[in-house]
Amino acid sequence: ITDGENDRGIPFVKFIEDVEAFANTFDPPASAELFIGAYSELHQKFKTFEASLEQKKSNYQVKIPDLEKSLSLVKALQKKKEEGESTTTRYNLCDNVYGKAEVNCSSGIVNLWLGANVMLEYTYDEAIEFLSQSLEAAQTEFKTVKEDLAFVRDQIVTAEVSMTRTFNWDVRKRRAQGKE
Repeated sequence: ITDGENDRGIPFVKFIEDVEAFANTFDPPASAELFIGAYSELHQKFKTFEASLEQKKSNYQVKIPDLEKSLSLVKALQKKKEEGESTTTRYNLCDNVYGKAEVNCSSGIVNLWLGANVMLEYTYDEAIEFLSQSLEAAQTEFKTVKEDLAFVRDQIVTAEVSMTRTFNWDVRKRRAQGKE
């Protein structure tokens, strides 16, 4: 019931044009219950994969703006350093409580939070390079996730249509047997 796979290993769901002819390619001929069970199992796998891709998509929708904001902030700090200025900022201490700080930009060093309790010190140029590479990678991955999500949704629809066509074929077949 699958027919190859795409570049990232996601299988193509085979669309059955003629259910009777397809069923007769098996020896003995396959039953509607077998087809519907197989498509149902495949459909469930695709729904699980779709949920996983949706989660990745929502993660990237949060991550990309954060990277863009961090990159613009480091660029602003670098500009202040070149102008020989310091800057005043507010930072979040906890919910709805902020502190005010004077930031001396002359050091040319920024600390980036990498996650998993890891923070590293970078020069402005290193930070800009690192954030730019991270942003580019995240945007590429986000595009891939969106493409995979669209592909998986198409495969879900194909599986649903094939299950319906198989069910209808079985009903017509049983009615014809009942009339004989």
